[in-house]
Amino acid sequence: MSSRKALLVVSFGTSHEDTLEKTIQACENSLAGAFPGYDLKRAFTSHIIIRKLARERSQYIDTPAMAVERLLLEGYEEVHIQPLHIIPGEEYHHKVLSPVLPFREKFRSFTIGEPLLFSHTDYDLVLDALEDQMPDLGEGEALVLMGHGTEHPANACYSCLQVKADERGLPVEIGCVEGYPELDRVVDKLKEKGYRRLHLMPLMLVSGDHAVNDMAGDDEESWKSVLEAEGYDVKCYLQGLGENPLIQKIFNRKALSALSALSAEKAVPGGRDH
Repeated sequence: MSSRKALLVVSFGTSHEDTLEKTIQACENSLAGAFPGYDLKRAFTSHIIIRKLARERSQYIDTPAMAVERLLLEGYEEVHIQPLHIIPGEEYHHKVLSPVLPFREKFRSFTIGEPLLFSHTDYDLVLDALEDQMPDLGEGEALVLMGHGTEHPANACYSCLQVKADERGLPVEIGCVEGYPELDRVVDKLKEKGYRRLHLMPLMLVSGDHAVNDMAGDDEESWKSVLEAEGYDVKCYLQGLGENPLIQKIFNRKALSALSALSAEKAVPGGRDH
Protein backbone atom coordinates (compact mmCIF):
# COMPACT_ATOMS: atom_id res chain seq x y z
CA MET A 1 0.00 0.00 0.00
CA SER A 2 1.36 3.42 -0.94
CA SER A 3 2.19 5.85 1.85
CA ARG A 4 0.06 8.87 2.63
CA LYS A 5 1.72 12.06 1.41
CA ALA A 6 1.02 15.67 2.37
CA LEU A 7 2.13 19.02 1.02
CA LEU A 8 1.94 21.63 3.78
CA VAL A 9 2.01 25.22 2.51
CA VAL A 10 2.89 27.72 5.23
CA SER A 11 2.37 31.47 5.01
CA PHE A 12 2.16 34.37 7.42
CA GLY A 13 -1.55 34.43 6.65
CA THR A 14 -4.15 37.13 6.09
CA SER A 15 -7.66 37.96 7.24
CA HIS A 16 -8.47 39.61 3.88
CA GLU A 17 -10.47 36.95 2.04
CA ASP A 18 -10.11 38.55 -1.40
CA THR A 19 -6.32 38.73 -1.36
CA LEU A 20 -6.08 35.29 0.28
CA GLU A 21 -7.74 33.76 -2.77
CA LYS A 22 -5.59 35.73 -5.21
CA THR A 23 -2.28 35.09 -3.46
CA ILE A 24 -2.01 32.36 -0.82
CA GLN A 25 -4.61 30.10 -2.39
CA ALA A 26 -3.20 30.73 -5.86
CA CYS A 27 0.26 29.66 -4.66
CA GLU A 28 -1.22 26.63 -2.92
CA ASN A 29 -3.05 25.58 -6.08
CA SER A 30 0.09 26.02 -8.17
CA LEU A 31 2.10 23.91 -5.72
CA ALA A 32 -0.62 21.25 -5.65
CA GLY A 33 -0.31 20.99 -9.43
CA ALA A 34 3.43 20.37 -9.05
CA PHE A 35 2.81 17.67 -6.40
CA PRO A 36 0.18 15.28 -7.77
CA GLY A 37 -0.75 12.58 -5.30
CA TYR A 38 -0.12 14.81 -2.28
CA ASP A 39 -2.87 16.06 0.01
CA LEU A 40 -2.71 19.87 0.21
CA LYS A 41 -2.66 21.33 3.73
CA ARG A 42 -2.45 24.91 5.03
CA ALA A 43 -0.81 26.58 8.03
CA PHE A 44 -0.28 30.20 9.10
CA THR A 45 2.55 31.56 11.26
CA SER A 46 0.65 34.63 12.51
CA HIS A 47 -1.04 33.81 15.79
CA ILE A 48 -2.90 37.14 15.62
CA ILE A 49 -4.50 36.22 12.29
CA ILE A 50 -5.25 32.67 13.46
CA ARG A 51 -7.05 34.00 16.55
CA LYS A 52 -8.90 36.65 14.52
CA LEU A 53 -10.21 34.13 12.00
CA ALA A 54 -11.31 31.79 14.78
CA ARG A 55 -13.04 34.58 16.72
CA GLU A 56 -14.72 36.41 13.85
CA ARG A 57 -15.39 33.68 11.27
CA SER A 58 -15.05 30.37 13.13
CA GLN A 59 -12.24 29.47 10.73
CA TYR A 60 -9.55 27.38 12.38
CA ILE A 61 -6.08 27.41 10.82
CA ASP A 62 -3.20 25.41 12.28
CA THR A 63 0.22 26.73 13.14
CA PRO A 64 3.02 24.77 11.40
CA ALA A 65 3.69 22.63 14.48
CA MET A 66 -0.01 21.90 14.97
CA ALA A 67 -0.35 20.96 11.30
CA VAL A 68 2.63 18.60 11.34
CA GLU A 69 1.50 16.94 14.57
CA ARG A 70 -1.95 16.46 13.05
CA LEU A 71 -0.40 14.84 9.96
CA LEU A 72 1.56 12.48 12.18
CA LEU A 73 -1.56 11.45 14.09
CA GLU A 74 -3.46 10.95 10.83
CA GLY A 75 -0.86 8.48 9.61
CA TYR A 76 0.98 10.48 6.95
CA GLU A 77 4.45 9.15 6.19
CA GLU A 78 5.70 11.79 3.75
CA VAL A 79 5.44 15.49 4.57
CA HIS A 80 6.84 18.26 2.41
CA ILE A 81 6.62 21.83 3.66
CA GLN A 82 6.87 24.90 1.47
CA PRO A 83 6.90 28.32 3.17
CA LEU A 84 5.57 31.31 1.25
CA HIS A 85 7.64 33.80 3.25
CA ILE A 86 9.68 36.40 1.38
CA ILE A 87 12.92 36.32 3.40
CA PRO A 88 14.56 33.82 5.79
CA GLY A 89 13.79 36.01 8.78
CA GLU A 90 12.23 35.50 12.19
CA GLU A 91 8.95 34.07 10.87
CA TYR A 92 10.81 31.46 8.82
CA HIS A 93 13.39 30.49 11.44
CA HIS A 94 11.37 30.74 14.64
CA LYS A 95 7.83 29.98 13.47
CA VAL A 96 8.48 27.46 10.70
CA LEU A 97 11.84 25.72 11.12
CA SER A 98 12.20 25.57 14.90
CA PRO A 99 8.68 24.26 15.66
CA VAL A 100 8.62 21.55 12.96
CA LEU A 101 12.17 20.19 12.95
CA PRO A 102 11.59 18.08 16.11
CA PHE A 103 9.09 16.04 14.04
CA ARG A 104 11.58 15.37 11.26
CA GLU A 105 12.62 11.86 12.26
CA LYS A 106 9.03 10.75 12.82
CA PHE A 107 8.29 10.64 9.08
CA ARG A 108 9.71 8.46 6.36
CA SER A 109 10.22 11.54 4.20
CA PHE A 110 10.29 15.14 5.40
CA THR A 111 11.48 18.30 3.63
CA ILE A 112 11.27 22.06 4.13
CA GLY A 113 11.67 24.41 1.17
CA GLU A 114 13.35 27.80 1.16
CA PRO A 115 11.62 31.19 1.34
CA LEU A 116 11.48 33.36 -1.77
CA LEU A 117 14.78 35.24 -1.33
CA PHE A 118 17.46 32.79 -0.25
CA SER A 119 20.15 32.04 -2.86
CA HIS A 120 21.78 34.58 -5.19
CA THR A 121 19.86 33.07 -8.10
CA ASP A 122 16.59 33.89 -6.35
CA TYR A 123 17.19 37.62 -6.60
CA ASP A 124 17.47 37.49 -10.37
CA LEU A 125 14.38 35.29 -10.66
CA VAL A 126 12.37 37.60 -8.42
CA LEU A 127 13.48 40.63 -10.43
CA ASP A 128 12.43 38.84 -13.62
CA ALA A 129 9.01 38.30 -12.04
CA LEU A 130 8.79 41.92 -10.88
CA GLU A 131 9.73 43.23 -14.33
CA ASP A 132 6.92 41.13 -15.77
CA GLN A 133 4.49 42.53 -13.19
CA MET A 134 5.53 46.18 -13.03
CA PRO A 135 3.84 48.88 -15.16
CA ASP A 136 5.61 50.43 -18.13
CA LEU A 137 7.64 53.33 -16.76
CA GLY A 138 8.31 56.49 -18.71
CA GLU A 139 10.98 59.11 -18.19
CA GLY A 140 10.97 60.49 -14.66
CA GLU A 141 8.96 57.54 -13.31
CA ALA A 142 9.98 54.96 -10.72
CA LEU A 143 8.57 51.92 -8.99
CA VAL A 144 8.63 52.03 -5.18
CA LEU A 145 8.32 48.66 -3.49
CA MET A 146 7.16 48.37 0.12
CA GLY A 147 8.74 45.44 1.94
CA HIS A 148 7.78 44.47 5.46
CA GLY A 149 11.16 44.69 7.15
CA THR A 150 12.45 43.02 10.30
CA GLU A 151 15.04 43.35 13.06
CA HIS A 152 16.36 39.94 12.00
CA PRO A 153 19.68 39.97 10.06
CA ALA A 154 17.75 38.70 7.04
CA ASN A 155 16.55 42.28 6.55
CA ALA A 156 19.71 42.58 4.43
CA CYS A 157 17.82 40.67 1.72
CA TYR A 158 16.04 43.90 0.78
CA SER A 159 19.34 45.71 0.26
CA CYS A 160 20.67 42.81 -1.82
CA LEU A 161 17.58 42.98 -4.02
CA GLN A 162 18.10 46.74 -4.38
CA VAL A 163 21.72 46.20 -5.49
CA LYS A 164 20.58 43.64 -8.05
CA ALA A 165 17.91 46.06 -9.34
CA ASP A 166 20.51 48.84 -9.59
CA GLU A 167 22.83 46.54 -11.57
CA ARG A 168 20.02 46.05 -14.08
CA GLY A 169 19.44 49.78 -14.31
CA LEU A 170 15.86 49.42 -13.12
CA PRO A 171 14.10 52.56 -11.79
CA VAL A 172 13.18 50.72 -8.61
CA GLU A 173 13.51 51.84 -4.99
CA ILE A 174 12.85 49.45 -2.11
CA GLY A 175 11.82 50.51 1.38
CA CYS A 176 10.41 48.77 4.45
CA VAL A 177 7.44 49.62 6.62
CA GLU A 178 9.07 48.05 9.70
CA GLY A 179 12.78 48.01 8.92
CA TYR A 180 15.63 49.54 6.95
CA PRO A 181 15.53 51.38 4.64
CA GLU A 182 12.69 53.47 6.02
CA LEU A 183 10.53 55.71 3.84
CA ASP A 184 12.54 58.87 4.59
CA ARG A 185 15.67 57.21 3.15
CA VAL A 186 13.67 56.19 0.08
CA VAL A 187 12.48 59.78 -0.34
CA ASP A 188 16.09 61.00 -0.22
CA LYS A 189 17.06 58.63 -3.02
CA LEU A 190 14.03 59.57 -5.11
CA LYS A 191 15.00 63.24 -4.83
CA GLU A 192 18.61 62.47 -5.76
CA LYS A 193 17.45 60.77 -8.94
CA GLY A 194 14.91 63.42 -9.91
CA TYR A 195 11.82 61.25 -10.27
CA ARG A 196 8.45 62.96 -10.67
CA ARG A 197 5.89 60.15 -10.90
CA LEU A 198 5.84 57.10 -8.65
CA HIS A 199 4.15 53.72 -8.77
CA LEU A 200 3.74 52.00 -5.39
CA MET A 201 3.53 48.22 -5.03
CA PRO A 202 3.85 45.87 -2.04
CA LEU A 203 6.91 43.61 -1.92
CA MET A 204 4.81 41.18 0.10
CA LEU A 205 3.03 37.93 -0.65
CA VAL A 206 -0.42 39.39 0.02
CA SER A 207 -1.94 42.81 -0.38
CA GLY A 208 -3.19 43.06 3.19
CA ASP A 209 -3.26 45.67 5.94
CA HIS A 210 0.20 47.06 5.22
CA ALA A 211 -0.53 47.53 1.52
CA VAL A 212 -4.08 48.81 1.92
CA ASN A 213 -3.43 51.13 4.87
CA ASP A 214 0.31 51.83 5.35
CA MET A 215 1.06 52.06 1.63
CA ALA A 216 -2.09 53.20 -0.17
CA GLY A 217 -4.26 54.59 2.65
CA ASP A 218 -5.57 58.14 2.92
CA ASP A 219 -4.04 58.65 6.37
CA GLU A 220 -1.44 61.42 6.35
CA GLU A 221 1.26 58.96 7.44
CA SER A 222 0.68 56.46 4.63
CA TRP A 223 3.42 56.18 1.99
CA LYS A 224 1.04 57.52 -0.65
CA SER A 225 0.17 60.60 1.42
CA VAL A 226 3.79 61.29 2.44
CA LEU A 227 5.02 61.03 -1.14
CA GLU A 228 2.18 63.21 -2.46
CA ALA A 229 3.07 65.80 0.18
CA GLU A 230 6.61 65.73 -1.25
CA GLY A 231 5.15 66.73 -4.60
CA TYR A 232 5.08 63.38 -6.38
CA ASP A 233 2.30 62.11 -8.62
CA VAL A 234 1.55 58.70 -7.04
CA LYS A 235 -0.31 55.64 -8.30
CA CYS A 236 -0.84 52.56 -6.11
CA TYR A 237 -1.13 48.92 -7.14
CA LEU A 238 -2.70 46.57 -4.61
CA GLN A 239 -1.27 43.37 -6.02
CA GLY A 240 0.53 40.90 -3.77
CA LEU A 241 3.49 38.90 -5.08
CA GLY A 242 1.45 35.71 -4.69
CA GLU A 243 -0.69 36.78 -7.65
CA ASN A 244 2.33 36.66 -9.95
CA PRO A 245 2.55 33.30 -11.83
CA LEU A 246 6.34 33.64 -12.05
CA ILE A 247 6.57 33.99 -8.26
CA GLN A 248 4.36 30.92 -7.91
CA LYS A 249 6.76 28.99 -10.16
CA ILE A 250 9.71 29.98 -7.95
CA PHE A 251 7.97 28.47 -4.92
CA ASN A 252 7.19 25.33 -6.95
CA ARG A 253 10.85 24.93 -7.88
CA LYS A 254 11.94 25.39 -4.28
CA ALA A 255 9.57 22.69 -3.04
CA LEU A 256 10.60 20.27 -5.79
CA SER A 257 14.28 21.07 -5.24
CA ALA A 258 13.99 20.22 -1.54
CA LEU A 259 12.41 16.89 -2.42
CA SER A 260 15.07 16.16 -5.06
CA ALA A 261 17.85 17.00 -2.60
CA LEU A 262 16.40 14.55 -0.07
CA SER A 263 16.15 11.82 -2.70
CA ALA A 264 19.76 12.39 -3.73
CA GLU A 265 20.88 12.29 -0.10
CA LYS A 266 19.11 8.98 0.48
CA ALA A 267 20.80 7.52 -2.60
CA VAL A 268 24.27 8.12 -1.11
CA PRO A 269 25.56 5.27 1.11
CA GLY A 270 25.46 6.50 4.69
CA GLY A 271 23.04 9.29 3.82
CA ARG A 272 19.89 10.03 5.76
CA ASP A 273 17.35 7.26 5.70
CA HIS A 274 13.94 7.58 7.29
